[in-house]
Amino acid sequence: MNRPTAPPRFVPTLTEIVRPTAAPAAPAPAASLPVGGGVQSSPGVSAELQEQMVQRVLQRVNLVLERRLREVVGQLILEHTQSLTPRLREEIEAVVRQSVSQAFKPEAAPPAADF
Repeated sequence: MNRPTAPPRFVPTLTEIVRPTAAPAAPAPAASLPVGGGVQSSPGVSAELQEQMVQRVLQRVNLVLERRLREVVGQLILEHTQSLTPRLREEIEAVVRQSVSQAFKPEAAPPAADF
């Protein structure tokens, strides 16, 4: 059974950037999450405001991630299609040759005598 491994030390994780609050009524820890035009959150920010900031950041991440994944997957599909093109042409050519050959066989056969 494979156990999940921790990411390398130098790879930031979401928990290092956004720390969840222990209780909604407790004052939030001093987080430095950029909001809007580069405004930093302060220690007095409510848990509700922090949750809204987290949701906005996650929405932005989702939008960027979706766009980048479309680009990457599209490029991979294009590359694979281009690599398949020669093979597809060979297969199509073989099928067309066989079809034409079978269609001509009755025409090339000697005519049957009608008595």
